[in-house]
Amino acid sequence: MLLSRRTDTGCFAEYGEAEKTPANLMQIILTKGCPAMPHTTLPEHAPPGGATHPRFTDHLWDVTADLRRAIDDLEFLRRLGDGTLPVESFRTYIEQDGLYLEGYAKALALLASRAPDPVDGAFWATSAATAVTVEKSLHADLLNDPRLGDAPPSTEHSPACLGYVSYLTATAATDSYAVGAAAALPCFWIYAEVGRTLAASARAVLAADPDHPYARWVTTYDAEDFQVSAARARDVVDAAARDAGPDERARMTRAFVVALRYELLFWDTALHTTPWPSA
Repeated sequence: MLLSRRTDTGCFAEYGEAEKTPANLMQIILTKGCPAMPHTTLPEHAPPGGATHPRFTDHLWDVTADLRRAIDDLEFLRRLGDGTLPVESFRTYIEQDGLYLEGYAKALALLASRAPDPVDGAFWATSAATAVTVEKSLHADLLNDPRLGDAPPSTEHSPACLGYVSYLTATAATDSYAVGAAAALPCFWIYAEVGRTLAASARAVLAADPDHPYARWVTTYDAEDFQVSAARARDVVDAAARDAGPDERARMTRAFVVALRYELLFWDTALHTTPWPSA
């Protein structure tokens, strides 16, 4: 796995071997970042909407610039786009994404029930339904493709997947609506941004190899309806930030950063798997 490889290159040099368990390494990444990769330093208080940025979500994008560059540089994403990702890693990714969507849909449903604006609530509810029905159906069809190999007897959440969905549902249920919305935003926004590059690369792969086992699926990453949903999610979070005070906006920033870190871990551990300790 990628995290364990970095323990020998300075990323976790300050920690003893007994501390380098999968759970501890993931906690270090989520709370402190990794000294060997760019990481995000959070301001003590997020600026009010419009104070230094036209939109609050512009502030979220700016404070995560280093983290987003680290995502852009992920080996998993590069190889997914250029068609060199091992088929077994792609299958792992799709299996984990299916489990993630189940939990993500629950978080979105919670946001729908708590949204102060009924139109915004309808957006979250529709997104939850899409995750459960349309996206899950696409995943199931893809996993039945014999070119992706046989399905394992059972699939359990990876540490990154379980941590991510647990964080999203807990935040949506126990923090304010605005903070929960900020935590849900990276899944819309970062996929929309990364998807443009991936889809263009995958189309080039298909031109050379029309029978590539997964390139056609990757070309859908820049679908117009998903880009529209990502833009709408930004609008909803901006609206929530306008009604929030300084402390709540700071929590929104923290939630966005943590969720974006989970996005990095989710993609990275599909290629560099992080197995659970033996029972």
